[in-house]
Amino acid sequence: MLAHSVFFSLNDPSEASIEALLASCRELLDGHPGVLFFGVGTLNRELTRPVNDLAFDVALHLVFDSKASHDAYQVAPRHVRFVEENKSTWKQVRIFDADIQSTAV
Repeated sequence: MLAHSVFFSLNDPSEASIEALLASCRELLDGHPGVLFFGVGTLNRELTRPVNDLAFDVALHLVFDSKASHDAYQVAPRHVRFVEENKSTWKQVRIFDADIQSTAV
């Protein structure tokens, strides 16, 4: 499996801008072939330990069944549309991709 985590910092971190990005993620990034898990949310401001990275507004997490599914997602029309429609709102985007294994019981 491949975990794809994306952390967005917005030019305008207002509640309205955050909600708009969350809605766009749900509309355009959920439901792609090979996605085993989709989740999108916001920074938890209550967790402020020194090790917590607080430099983001929206976090997107996808787990794909394979690298091939991830690669297909990257060029899928809905993903391309998401980037085109939202990239002007991003101050910074950080992406972390990791090969993972499940230890489900």
